[in-house]
Amino acid sequence: MMTNKSSKIEFNVSLDENQIPETIHWTSQDNNIFNADTKALLLSVWDSKTHETLKMDLWTKEMPLQEMKVFFYQTLRSLADTYQRATNDEKMSATMHDFCEYFAENQGLKKKN
Repeated sequence: MMTNKSSKIEFNVSLDENQIPETIHWTSQDNNIFNADTKALLLSVWDSKTHETLKMDLWTKEMPLQEMKVFFYQTLRSLADTYQRATNDEKMSATMHDFCEYFAENQGLKKKN
């Protein structure tokens, strides 16, 4: 008989008086991560009933602009990789990666050739 395993990922966000995140901590017991500090979080979930993406984008006051740019670059690259694995659409994935390289160059994250 097959048993179902459950896994939980938790995010704890401390807010200031204006509802701006001051700290974000997360836990993933399966990965041995407990109350780890982070400065930014992007989360997207698919609502299959409404066929819409629900999202939560949070970052703390302490997230430096340059780190935010790197965070977005790495997230965009990861999305291009995930798109490739999910759809097997190599052409569009390559186009997305081209945009990522343009983004990185434009934001000063990579040296121009």
